[in-house]
Amino acid sequence: MRTPAQLAGHPIHPMLVPIPIGLWLFSFACDVIATRVAEPASWVTASEYAMVGGILGALAAALPGLVDLLSLRGRPIQKTAIKHMVLNLVVVALFAANAWLRLQDSIGHGASLALSAVSIALLGVSGWLGGKMVYEAGVAVNADDAAATRATGWQPDRNRGRPASQGFGTGHAMAADSARPSRDRNDGRASAARSERDTDRDSGR
Repeated sequence: MRTPAQLAGHPIHPMLVPIPIGLWLFSFACDVIATRVAEPASWVTASEYAMVGGILGALAAALPGLVDLLSLRGRPIQKTAIKHMVLNLVVVALFAANAWLRLQDSIGHGASLALSAVSIALLGVSGWLGGKMVYEAGVAVNADDAAATRATGWQPDRNRGRPASQGFGTGHAMAADSARPSRDRNDGRASAARSERDTDRDSGR
């Protein structure tokens, strides 16, 4: 079933998640740079703004992500999606606590940097689970379009066919389906070649 949280045929959640990821990575990079320069104030300020922006971006991405979660069918994929959601909430909470403590001057720069590093590590695990749902379970993937793409190459055609079912193993089924057109073409070529050889033999007689 197609995710209800979509825009012009595309899932909204994957559109938004790069925003907090990019901002949090930028925040971490600014903090690292701040430890290496003589005047770190501007880098620290940039880090704090990016951290807060990442929190807001994560909250914006969370709503369509929740809609996606509620639309899933199948216990294995639901369990993976719940783990993905819980990790994301933990990451948001850690960054929110980090930002609050920094604004209150209640945490040192080194401790804040370490907390950001832990948060980003958890974010990486969450991203891995998100990728697992898409690439292994086919969540929000259009099965017909994916099979056609493997067989004939990518073509820009929106809203065609149906999405993949939300269960593990779908990716393997899609791969098998996508191989059929190629096998059919090969069988056709082999049959044509046999017919041509038979015709040549008959002509020789």
